Amino acid sequence: MERTRAGAAVFLMLILGHLGNALEVPLDLAQPPTITQQSPKDYIIDPRENIVIHCEAKGKPHPSFSWTRNGTHFDIDQDPKVTMRPRSGTLVVDISGEKAETYEGIYQCTARNKHGAAVSNNIIIRQSRSPLWSKERNEPIRVQEGEALVLHCRPPAGLPPPIIFWMDVNFQRLPQSSRVFQALNGDLYFSNVLTEDSRNDYICYARFPHTQTIQQKQPITLLVLNLDAFNETVAALFNETDFFSDGSAEERKPTFLIPSGSSSSKMVLRGQVLELECVTEGLPTPEVSWSKLSGEFPDKRTSIVTFQKILRIVNVSDADAGEYRCTAHNRLASIHHTIRVTVKAAPYWITTPRNLVLAPREKGQIICRASGTPKPTINWAMNGIPIENSPEDSNRKVEGDTIIFEEVQTGSSAVYQCNASNEYGYLLSNAFVNVLSETPRVLTPANQVYQVIRNNHALLDCSSFGSPIPKITWFKDSQSSTLEGDPYLLHENGTLEIYVAQALNSGKYICVARNTLGIAENHVYLEVKEPTRILKQPKYKVAQRNRNVVFECKVKHDPTLIPIMIWLKDNGELPDDERFLVDSDSLTITDVTENDAGTYTCIMNTTLDHDSASAELTVVEQPDPPTDLELTDMKPRSVQLTWIPGEEHNSPIHKFVIQYTDSLHDHGHWHNLTHVPGSKTTAHLELSPYVHYSFRVLALNAVGLSDPSNPSHMYKTNPAAPDENPSGVKGFGTEHDNLMILWKPMSGLQANGPGLQYKVMWRQKDVDKNWTSVTVANVSKFMVSGTPTFTPYEVKVQAINNNGIGPDPAVVTGHSGEDLPVQAPDSVQVLVLNSTLAEVHWEPVPPKTVRGHLKGYKVYYWLERSLHKHNSHRVEQQLLTFSGNKSHGMLPGLQPYSLYLFNVRVFNGKGEGPASSNLQFETPEGVPGRPSFLRITNSNLNNLTLEWGPPNDRNGHLTGYILKYQQVNNSNELGPMEELALPANKTSVTLPNLKYSTRYKFYFNAKTGQGAGPAITEEAVTIMDEVLMYHPSVDEVGGVPPAAPAFRNVSSSVGEDGMLISWEYWGAEKHVYLEYIIKNDNTLGEEEWHKEYVNGSQAYVLKGLKEGLSYRVRVVAKGHDDQAVLHQSEELLVTVPAMPSRQADIATQGWFIGLMCAIALLILVLLIICFIKRNKGGKYPVKEKEDAHTDPEFQPMKEDDCTFGEYSDTEDHKPLKGSRTPSNGTVHRDSSDDSLVDYGGGDGQFNEDGSFIGQYSGKSSIRETAEAPSPVNTTAMNSFV
Repeated sequence: MERTRAGAAVFLMLILGHLGNALEVPLDLAQPPTITQQSPKDYIIDPRENIVIHCEAKGKPHPSFSWTRNGTHFDIDQDPKVTMRPRSGTLVVDISGEKAETYEGIYQCTARNKHGAAVSNNIIIRQSRSPLWSKERNEPIRVQEGEALVLHCRPPAGLPPPIIFWMDVNFQRLPQSSRVFQALNGDLYFSNVLTEDSRNDYICYARFPHTQTIQQKQPITLLVLNLDAFNETVAALFNETDFFSDGSAEERKPTFLIPSGSSSSKMVLRGQVLELECVTEGLPTPEVSWSKLSGEFPDKRTSIVTFQKILRIVNVSDADAGEYRCTAHNRLASIHHTIRVTVKAAPYWITTPRNLVLAPREKGQIICRASGTPKPTINWAMNGIPIENSPEDSNRKVEGDTIIFEEVQTGSSAVYQCNASNEYGYLLSNAFVNVLSETPRVLTPANQVYQVIRNNHALLDCSSFGSPIPKITWFKDSQSSTLEGDPYLLHENGTLEIYVAQALNSGKYICVARNTLGIAENHVYLEVKEPTRILKQPKYKVAQRNRNVVFECKVKHDPTLIPIMIWLKDNGELPDDERFLVDSDSLTITDVTENDAGTYTCIMNTTLDHDSASAELTVVEQPDPPTDLELTDMKPRSVQLTWIPGEEHNSPIHKFVIQYTDSLHDHGHWHNLTHVPGSKTTAHLELSPYVHYSFRVLALNAVGLSDPSNPSHMYKTNPAAPDENPSGVKGFGTEHDNLMILWKPMSGLQANGPGLQYKVMWRQKDVDKNWTSVTVANVSKFMVSGTPTFTPYEVKVQAINNNGIGPDPAVVTGHSGEDLPVQAPDSVQVLVLNSTLAEVHWEPVPPKTVRGHLKGYKVYYWLERSLHKHNSHRVEQQLLTFSGNKSHGMLPGLQPYSLYLFNVRVFNGKGEGPASSNLQFETPEGVPGRPSFLRITNSNLNNLTLEWGPPNDRNGHLTGYILKYQQVNNSNELGPMEELALPANKTSVTLPNLKYSTRYKFYFNAKTGQGAGPAITEEAVTIMDEVLMYHPSVDEVGGVPPAAPAFRNVSSSVGEDGMLISWEYWGAEKHVYLEYIIKNDNTLGEEEWHKEYVNGSQAYVLKGLKEGLSYRVRVVAKGHDDQAVLHQSEELLVTVPAMPSRQADIATQGWFIGLMCAIALLILVLLIICFIKRNKGGKYPVKEKEDAHTDPEFQPMKEDDCTFGEYSDTEDHKPLKGSRTPSNGTVHRDSSDDSLVDYGGGDGQFNEDGSFIGQYSGKSSIRETAEAPSPVNTTAMNSFV
């Protein structure tokens, strides 16, 4: 598993970024200029774009800029095409309408303020060039096969140089090899040519990278002639014949083409790429190898490319100088070439000059140290002027690569330039001296939080500035001691390093910067986090296609860091496919395909670190079918089959299965013929005559069988006489006077030819010498009639076809048909072994009387009667079969003390023979069965009475009973066993002197002269009033039920919620119920008492009992099966008093009274409104409605005016709707209908039409009185409630 930690990277970046940086002066302080950006020294421009020459600088005050071109001042104001960006020295040249080459030259930028001047490198501006190929006409090149050849490219010189490659007319790269390859100069070399090298489109292309243009050379035609063609060409030219002898091209030793000779030399600059090339020719093609005579190749920087022709070393160092040997060899010879490599170096920095900030009267120095080969020369300048031409300063001294300053004075700030140069290049660096007096300031942001992974480096920054330079000290939390020594390391720039951070290093750190002018401090915080770890890595998987695969990746990380899980496939992103399901800790791939194979990597990233683990997925499936089946070496009875295996799909082929089909006899059905190991691709197949074969092959690997291959061509074999006879020949009879001869028919493949028949032959064994035969068609049986009963015969069957007969068949012995046996077994005897087992013996019958294959003997036996008067039942006949020629057998499972009858018969394949005479035997006494019952009655304080019944199966004369009993306490422990022998004629016994309220367990069994039988068990408890029984199964072994409960002081009381029943409970059982039933309720049986489970409590409230009724109540305890009652209390008679129900009490509740009053008030208001509307409305005609609606049903009150229908005073004789009119015309009030009389006072009068008299009579004086009160009685209103 790969684990990468970000802490090391952070450490390196901080070290390089903080410890290696030049001194930074805050921009709000006075300082000389510093160049911050400039164009590269060798600046190649695109002629199609504007020229931008960068020069950026900083300083206080902000610097001004000027330029020189080719060593003289460049006045940009005089050239309208050139502009300088604001507050910048960057030049922009507009080349529209101009040639870019006009501005080629050497440029240098100067940034200046009152404290000094900084200069840039010399920037050489050159225009990129991509010239066209010169026009040329290439004549076809003719060369003899085997000769060496060079196709020259010779591209036009460009800036920068072009990249060369060879392609054909279709822009496809020409194939290269150790024989044909491209050299470093771009030419195409042939160590030897072959006829297939002939073509007319060898094209050299040159790509100019700066302008991204491609130039093409004219195609070259190459004609390679073999010796015969060369002879013809030369003969045509020189009128000669056989100019060259026949044969192949002549072999030759290797020869170096590049470089030539046996030795050469090469110079390379330090840091560049060294490429050594060996181009050879020869036949056969030479092989090239490399070695270094003076050492080894540098690891990781060396590669051998272009088919071993080129040795490449990147980032060359001085150690790479020496002698390198190239060796070329073929089978004819071996040659060597030695290349002496020298390494030169352009100047490179040893110590880069750094800015210097000094307080007045301080001392310091600027060091400019460089190296190179040859050694570079150091030249100093101040503010861009050679230092020797600068004003004298007694406090400054130049000593080679160092300038020393003594007691600097205010105003002596300047920028110094160091130039290190040799013949291969130069280095230029600016460094200023800034004379300041400044109190300390901490530049690192306050309260910055640093996070680091445990066991990694922690770097706490304390970037500061002051002049004199401040001294940095560190403190942690509230500690007063400075942080020095292990595990802390204080760097020169103030950074505090903790090499191996631990959790205890977390906390607050104080950085203090002080100099002679003051002090400053800053607070930072360090948090040490737990590393990310993959606990469960994904594992290597092998999966079948279309199956699912799950890679697990369980990770532990610091809980304060946010993790991000990323899965990669082959170091790239997962395919954009919904089959890839990424979960929090797993990757699932459904329906795997072959394309899913590869390496899967889970990466858990946090903001500080990450961990990763990889596993490979191999996808396997059944092989592809074999192809190209071919038949060879074809013979009459064999053939050779070859094939090409299909793709294995990552699972090796174990074997190949060869199948065939016979289109003549079994067309379309394929059969396995043979198989061969998976390493073979050929099989020798043995064939049968008269078959039209087609073959196919299937491949088998660990996944399964491939699909079958395409069938081979048909191969027909000639017919021949049969090679074999039918199998499965046997003879037997179906009746007592016949012989059936059967065989398995032969297949068409076995027939070997047309006209298959069978010659069936038979004779009586040891009697007939000659065979009786018959030839039958293609069938599978033949019947011989008239044979003696069960007589041995020899039979055989021979195959015959049109081409001859088969081999001599094998002889098989069979028998003619069987008949029933004719004799019963003799000398039948019986030996009684015990009360349940007897042994029967007989004399086997003579074989001739069996008249068939002896299968065995059968004994029929049955129980005639029991020898005891109480057991007189008869048992049905039973049968035991004894296979083979047996003469005795056992009769198990007999009933003791019983009389049995039996007989014996022989049987064969046809059936049973006659039975022997019936014989009888008696079985002796056995032990009796369990007593039929055992119950306990008449319990008192200290005695119990037991009653029982004799066993149903006495199995002899009963001689008595055995009673055993013992105590059982509440913890189910058993006491000592007591035993009592009882006579056979007793059916009860009373046990005195027992312990009060104690459980006993009883074991009771009967006995005969043979011993005691199995016991029946019961349990009981002695109590004051009665005994309750628990009846365990007679098969129960061990295990004692818990102690029986006892109920006392059962009482009742009436509560608000119901009848409270309470009692005292003394038992251990948990299944306790309260049962109750209405007194004198004869409709319910004993089992229909109402039951309430009381859950082990000793009080319960019976709810829902009917008032005024009496109930019978009892408490019972049941066994673990909730069936048998172990204990029961006395019945308690309780009477439920008649009391107001909780529903009647609602009328006394305040909320209910208030609600009713509100409803009454609302109804009163509604009625007043209705009566007022009636006073205003006069009469209410209803004739139209009554005519339209003859239904006498009651009309409801209208919602809009609250009136009871519409009525007219003209219909005086019509009855009120909703009333009933009797035959005498009297209107009687219906008991279910409401009348307005019910709601009026005693003076309310009605007309016949139901209207009020006076108030609603139709008198105008009454109708016009708007103030007339409505005759509403408040007493009547209350009746609504």
